[in-house]
Amino acid sequence: MNRLMNRLSLPPLTLGLVAAGLLTLAGLGMFATRSQATDAPKPGASTATKPSLTVTITQAQSGMLPIKLAANGSVAAWQEASVGTEVSGLRVQELHAAVGDTVRKGQVLATFAAESVQADVALARAAVSEAQANAAEALANADRARAVQGTGALSAQQVSQYLTAELTAKARVESARAQLDAQLLRLKHTQLLAPDSGTISSRTASVGSVVGAGTEMFRLIRQSRLEWRGEVTSAELGRIAVGTNVVVTSPSGTQRKGRVRMLAPTVDVASRNGTVYVDLLPGGNAARAAASMGAMFKPGMYARGEFELGSSGALTVPQTAVVVRDGFSYVYRVGADNRITQLKVQTGRVVGHQIEVQSGVKPEDRLVAIGGSFLSDGDLVKVVDAPKVDSKTKEAVTPADTAQAATK
Repeated sequence: MNRLMNRLSLPPLTLGLVAAGLLTLAGLGMFATRSQATDAPKPGASTATKPSLTVTITQAQSGMLPIKLAANGSVAAWQEASVGTEVSGLRVQELHAAVGDTVRKGQVLATFAAESVQADVALARAAVSEAQANAAEALANADRARAVQGTGALSAQQVSQYLTAELTAKARVESARAQLDAQLLRLKHTQLLAPDSGTISSRTASVGSVVGAGTEMFRLIRQSRLEWRGEVTSAELGRIAVGTNVVVTSPSGTQRKGRVRMLAPTVDVASRNGTVYVDLLPGGNAARAAASMGAMFKPGMYARGEFELGSSGALTVPQTAVVVRDGFSYVYRVGADNRITQLKVQTGRVVGHQIEVQSGVKPEDRLVAIGGSFLSDGDLVKVVDAPKVDSKTKEAVTPADTAQAATK
């Protein structure tokens, strides 16, 4: 070292720094050698890649799925009757029905003050009696004139006058009776009757008001019958026929079956949509079902309907097997080496917990039943058998439960 220092002719401080650096490098070399020795795999240790997830397997199933056509629309009354008075100048005395009431045909909805009409009826009856008395006198005079006709006791002119008076008296009797019938009809109309059974949807009358002839006082949903008016495109209109079954869903989620009653003969020029009229069918007891349906469905309410157009074959997988990423649907196939392959699929109809797969999957493919969102293409997985389900309790049965049941 002294010879080297003498040969290099370096200052003592510089030589000290060089020596310290050499010692540091030597120490790092020894630490690296020791670390490599520590991290080296032990003899007999396994170097295989561990599975990233434990999964169960499912396969696409073939079956028949219903063909449904969805549409939107509104609930409306089948027919609404406008109930009003047929006489004018009468005061409303009492109202017997309110909005929401269910009424029967012929039931009294309102009554009017009848004093003035009863007075008119009395006058008409008196007029009939007077006309009948005059007619009786005219008849007696005409009979006497006929008896002496041709004897010269009465001239031909007098005889003609008596006979004419008889006819006039009879006509006055008929006129008086007609007036009496008109007054009796007015008296009958002092009670406003329901023209049909149904539900009162509107009431504009009030006690004490004087209404004119033809004024609407009530609006009645005939037979409490409702319908759903769905809107479909002109292309879809041709797929629907009268009698097609429909399932209508209210905003609250309540469903009611219906049947197509009529298709609109025209298509709206602006929207190019056609209207389908669907009768909502009450189930069970008609009165009780109509009341319950009225509570769930009301005219003017928005509702969604599905037309049942038949069925067709399809491949289905559980919805849990399909993963949506970036707007596309994928399933994950497990290969023979338990490696994952991501498959892009085209989905279709959804029935219960099953979803139709239109392309991308074969019936023999082994697919991940659940948990695909945690997997990537090429991952290694461990496959286990799906738990069996008890046919009675619908609960999963473990192998331990099966063994315990066998020993019993």
